[in-house]
Amino acid sequence: MSQVNSLKSVGNHQPNVLKGLVAGAIGGLVASWVMNEFQYAWIKVTRSVSQPDESSSDDNSDSEPATVKAAEIVSEKIFDHQLAKDEKKLAAEAVHYATGGASAAVYGAFAELIPEVTSAAGIPFGTAVWLVVDDGAVPLLKLSKGPTEYPLSTHIYALASHFVYGITTEVVRSGLRRSVLS
Repeated sequence: MSQVNSLKSVGNHQPNVLKGLVAGAIGGLVASWVMNEFQYAWIKVTRSVSQPDESSSDDNSDSEPATVKAAEIVSEKIFDHQLAKDEKKLAAEAVHYATGGASAAVYGAFAELIPEVTSAAGIPFGTAVWLVVDDGAVPLLKLSKGPTEYPLSTHIYALASHFVYGITTEVVRSGLRRSVLS
């Protein structure tokens, strides 16, 4: 008997890594959109409560976001194409959604094999993505400054955003596995 078949049934379904991967990917795409909306709302609220001179004091305002930098690297190295200014926003969104979908696909596959990874409504997953991607891979790839070079408020914003991402991923993933992908 294979290891997957010998695992206990989770909820109303037998573990299925492919279905978990698909449910996770869909959850991650939805969660990436929800995360964007949360970030827009956060910025709107924090700008409305900050002093006018504080909202314009971004020490990194002349630097491209990490998603733009990553999109430029992919475009140049893989497609031998330099992104035009009007292509950068769409390319950056593609990087954001690809990262969110891929991370959650892995999460969905693991959720099938180790259901405990879904504990705490996806918050540990969101936290792990924040630590591994935002505070780990992105600075290591020189797509941003190191974590110690940002104020605590930036880390709180990023962590809260990833809580939203993790919770949304888990809600969508588990809902799909209970219904459509059962």
